[in-house]
Amino acid sequence: MLFNSRKSYIDFQNYNSEWIERTAQIIFLNKTCYNGLFRVNSKGEFNVPVGKYKNPTICDSKNLKIVAEVLQNTEIHHQDFSEYKDLVDSKTFIYFDPPYRPLSKTSNFTAYSQEIFNDSEQIRLRDFFKSLDKKGAFLLLSNSDPKNRDIKDDFFDTVYGDYRIERVKASRAINSNASERKAINELLIMNY
Repeated sequence: MLFNSRKSYIDFQNYNSEWIERTAQIIFLNKTCYNGLFRVNSKGEFNVPVGKYKNPTICDSKNLKIVAEVLQNTEIHHQDFSEYKDLVDSKTFIYFDPPYRPLSKTSNFTAYSQEIFNDSEQIRLRDFFKSLDKKGAFLLLSNSDPKNRDIKDDFFDTVYGDYRIERVKASRAINSNASERKAINELLIMNY
């Protein structure tokens, strides 16, 4: 399929297929959608608008071969994070990258799937983090820093008060207002 129009993008977005074809579909959508964003609506359907690319590289065969090689001995599971507890021991390193807590009313997108990841889910993740800490695993979690918008918002400082919290600068490439695409603080929360 040639990528030459909005129609090609829409047609490919709605294409129903088996897992190999679905993989190709996701790669295509990722390379042709707005800023490579992956997002689904409440029905679990991909809902990112088409990007503005003249000649996107759809198939980077060299990169795909490298990724395939790296993933040869990898298991990928699709389930709730809490179901991984029995797979973790003191030799495990886990990086958590949950849906970030919104920084403003216009950036309140926390539904990367049909489920909502609100503050109670953030606290449930913290409880899981604590349980893995007790098992001796090495843990790193990233999230937005609410102090970017409200210096009094101590949500993560309170919830993860027993752990090391570092604030680091991170660039923002996705924002409808180009002037707002700037570096802001993000949180790195560690148990080591």
